Amino acid sequence: MGPPYSDLRASEEDGPAESVGSVSGSRNTLQPLQGEEDEEPFSTYFDSKIPIPEDDTHSCFSFRKLWAFTGPGFLMSIAYLDPGNIESDLQSGAVAGFKLLWVLLLATVIGLLLQRLAARLGVVTGLHLAEVCNRQYHKVPRIMLWLMMEIAIIGSDMQEVIGTAIAFSLLSMGKIPLWGGVLITIADTLFFLFLDKYGLRKLEAFFGFLITIMALTFGYEYVTVKPDQKQLLRGLFVPECPGCGTPQLEQAVGIVGAVIMPHNMYLHSALVKSRQVNRANPREVREANKYFFAESCIALFVSFIINVFVVSVFAEAFYNKTNMDVHEVCANASSVHAGLFPNNNNTLEVDIYKGGAVLGCYFGPAALYIWAIGILAAGQSSTMTGTYSGQFVMEGFLNLRWSRFARVLLTRSIAITPTLFVAIFQDVEHLTGMNDFLNVLMSLQLPFALIPVLTFTSLPSVMNDFANGLFWKVGGGLVILLVCSINMYFVVAYVMALNHVGLYVGAAILSIAYLGFVTYLTWLCLIALGASALSCGSTRCWAFTARPELVLLSNVGGDTEVTR
Repeated sequence: MGPPYSDLRASEEDGPAESVGSVSGSRNTLQPLQGEEDEEPFSTYFDSKIPIPEDDTHSCFSFRKLWAFTGPGFLMSIAYLDPGNIESDLQSGAVAGFKLLWVLLLATVIGLLLQRLAARLGVVTGLHLAEVCNRQYHKVPRIMLWLMMEIAIIGSDMQEVIGTAIAFSLLSMGKIPLWGGVLITIADTLFFLFLDKYGLRKLEAFFGFLITIMALTFGYEYVTVKPDQKQLLRGLFVPECPGCGTPQLEQAVGIVGAVIMPHNMYLHSALVKSRQVNRANPREVREANKYFFAESCIALFVSFIINVFVVSVFAEAFYNKTNMDVHEVCANASSVHAGLFPNNNNTLEVDIYKGGAVLGCYFGPAALYIWAIGILAAGQSSTMTGTYSGQFVMEGFLNLRWSRFARVLLTRSIAITPTLFVAIFQDVEHLTGMNDFLNVLMSLQLPFALIPVLTFTSLPSVMNDFANGLFWKVGGGLVILLVCSINMYFVVAYVMALNHVGLYVGAAILSIAYLGFVTYLTWLCLIALGASALSCGSTRCWAFTARPELVLLSNVGGDTEVTR
C-alpha cells in the first residue's frame, strides 16, 4: 500500500489542519499498531526479532542486556572500515604523518553523535529513515532523495567491491585480474547474504569475525612497523598541523568525508529494528536507546583503533618518502612491484594496492599478504552491509514488498553494473582518480541523509517524548553544517583541479539544482527545529499544503490507522 498522502490532503480540504503542537501528545502514528508489529514481514535482514532478557538484579546497567543489543552497531561500524576509509588512512599517514590523527578522532566522535540520531529514530518509531521519508515527504522530494541515496550507495559499493578485487589481485600476485575479483566478490557476497537464514546472531557473529580479522591483520602491521608512541599520542590529542599545506588540508577534509557516510544513517536506523522493544512502554524505549548508544560507542572505538593502526603504519614507515626511495628498496628486494614507483624524487603517493606493495618491499611478503587479507575482510564486510543499505533504501522509499531474492538481485545489479565496467576498462594500478571522484560523489549526497535524520528526530509528533532537546537541536544542526561545509570544500577543490571550462559550466548548472533541493530540505528542517516564522501560514507556498510543517507530518491524526 502506498503512502497515505491522500488522507492528509482530504483532511485538509474538509477543514483546517491541526498544528504540530496539538498532536505531539497523541499516539505516534508512524509506528505500527500494537499487534501489527508481530505480523510485519522482516524479510530483508531479519525473519524474527531478538528478545531482550529481563535482569532485575542490575537496575542501572546490565551486561546481559548489552549483549542482547550488541550487533547493529558493529554492522554499522563496518562503514568506518571500508576500503575507502583504509585508503584515506594510509594516504593521511603518508602525506601528513601523525599530524592528522586528531582529525580522525574528531570525525569518529561526530559520526557517533550522528549515528545516535539515526538509531533513536528507528528505536522510537519502529521505522527506518527511508520509511519515515516515504511517509513524510511529498512524492517529488521523496523520489529525489531515493535517487540521491542510490547514487551514494553505488559510489560506496564501487569502492568496496574494487577494494575486495584488489585484495584478490594482491593475494594472487596479479594472476586474478580486477574484473575477475569483481565477479568473485559478487558471487561470495550473494552467498554470505543468506547466512541470516541460519539465525540473525550467526550472521552478526560472522561480521564480528571479519572485524576481528581486520584488527589482527592491521594490528600485525602496527606491531611490525613499531610506530613512535609519543608522536602518535601527540597527533591524537593535540589539534595542530605544523608545516601543513594544501595537500595536508585536502587530506584532512578527505578523512571527514570518508568516515561519515550518507547511506550509513539509513542502515543503522534499520538495523536497530531487529531487537524486540515494546514501543508502547517508554521505559523499554529509553533502555533500548541507552544500550544501542553504548554498543555504538564500543563498535566505533574498535573501528577507530583499527584506523589508527593503518595511519600509524604509513606515518612511521612512509612519511616524507619519495618514489626513488621506495623504488630502490623494491628493486633490492626483487619485488615484482618495483615498476609501480617511478625512479624520481616526487613524494610517494599510495593507494590500497600500492600500499600493500610498499609493505611487501619493506617488511617482507608476509606483510603484503596479511595486508591483503585485511583489505579482503574490509571489502567483503562493507560490500555486504552496502547491499543491506540498498535494500532498506529501495524498499523504504518505494514501499516495495518483493521477494527477498528479487530485492537482493535488483539492488546488487544496480550497484555492480558500473563497477564491472570500471574493472574491465581500468587496470588495478590506476584507480586513484576514480576513488577521488567517488569520494566527491558521496560527499555531495551527505546532506540528503543528515538533514532528514535531524528533522524527524526533532519533531515531537514523530518522536513523542524522545524528540531532540535544545542541545541536540542546536548541536546537531551545527555539526551537520560543519560536516556539509567541509565536504563542499572537498567538492569545490576537486572541481577546480579539473581545469576545464566546460566542466566548470556543467558543475555550476548542476549546483543550482543541487543547492535548491538542499535549501528545501533545510527549510523544512528549520521549521522542525522550531523556526515557526519560516512557516507560510494560511497561504500555499511552493505548492505545499496550508501548513508547511504538515508536509512532514502526513497522517498524524491521533485516530488514524497506518496500514503497513
